[in-house]
Amino acid sequence: MIKSMTGFGRGEAVTAGKRMQVEMKSLNHRYLEIFLRMPATLFPLETEIKKKIGERFSRGKIEVSIRMDNEANQDGTQTMMMLNLPLVRQYYSLLSQIKEELHLADEVTLNMISGFRDLYIPKEVEEDVASLWKGLEGSLAEAMDRLTDMRITEGEALGRDLAYRMNRIQQLLQIVALRAPEVVVEYRQRLSDRIRELTQGMIIDEARIHQEVAILAEKSDITEEVVRLESHIGQFMELLAGEEAIGRKVDFLIQEMNREINTIGSKSGDGETARQVIEIKSELAKVREQIQNVE
Repeated sequence: MIKSMTGFGRGEAVTAGKRMQVEMKSLNHRYLEIFLRMPATLFPLETEIKKKIGERFSRGKIEVSIRMDNEANQDGTQTMMMLNLPLVRQYYSLLSQIKEELHLADEVTLNMISGFRDLYIPKEVEEDVASLWKGLEGSLAEAMDRLTDMRITEGEALGRDLAYRMNRIQQLLQIVALRAPEVVVEYRQRLSDRIRELTQGMIIDEARIHQEVAILAEKSDITEEVVRLESHIGQFMELLAGEEAIGRKVDFLIQEMNREINTIGSKSGDGETARQVIEIKSELAKVREQIQNVE
């Protein structure tokens, strides 16, 4: 089972009069990178949050947004409020200046001042980090579960496409493998004919000609490359069927497969083999593009 690196998850929980909302978005990345946006009150929990995320994900750029809102307390009372005295004094001073400047008879009253904004603010209470973590841990776990579900769903689609392309490469490689012995025979014959054409009328050592032709023909043999490429395809399919994160491993395998098919293309001078090599390289390019999104 493979997982995509893109997805979204959301979790929510209420604890200690606080509503914790966690949203997570993940994108492609070569390694695991975690970016947190959260209230300053939760800064002491940053290391623990990143640790929990690191235990669930191995690759991807993961953006985490944490929101903490005040809720009614469990006994039904609302969050405690306090008077913003510095602001009250400033409003009173300004109203008094207006009264004096305009020579107004009216007095500055409570009714006048109480209508202004921001006179009442939540009372600063020292937060219990342990209590906050209890609620945050649950909402974080829920968000990670939802994110994982989406990554698995997208990963299943990726897995089907990758398996199809590997099977396609296997079929093309079989054509190359079946053609390989004939290519060597034909190459040996072409070399022999060419040498005889160039040495026509000369006395030559036939044994030496056969020896040189055999050496050159051996250099064009692609059997080893075909065998190694088949082995890489087998390993790739095994990784697709496994449970662990495979992104880095399949990326390395694709590099090795490209190396083998390039060698096959350079060693074989056969036109039919060259056509299959081009098709295989095209499929490998599509696979490589897809695995950039695999965890």
